Amino acid sequence: MPSTRALSPAIAAAGLVGGYAVARWTKKRPLGGVVLAVAGGVAAREWQQAAGTKAAVGLTAGYVAAFAGSHPLAKKIGAWPAVFSVAGAMAGAAYAVTRNAG
Repeated sequence: MPSTRALSPAIAAAGLVGGYAVARWTKKRPLGGVVLAVAGGVAAREWQQAAGTKAAVGLTAGYVAAFAGSHPLAKKIGAWPAVFSVAGAMAGAAYAVTRNAG
């Protein structure tokens, strides 16, 4: 079974990409928000287990900032490129924080 350190960056990226995809394809933004929130909650639990509460709080704040930041970025580079950019940045941050934890 993959370690928490390996899964948490993927969970965070999947939450950002999946939340946008669900909102776009269903045309129901709240449903996309549910996907975003569930993945964020799972990722936060993994971050807390892997690296502690401070790391989890910081990464969760980063996750929310990535979501919020994708909106103005989308106006500059397009929606999908913005979502993939912030998802990649979030995955990188989660990896950097959790890679040596535990």
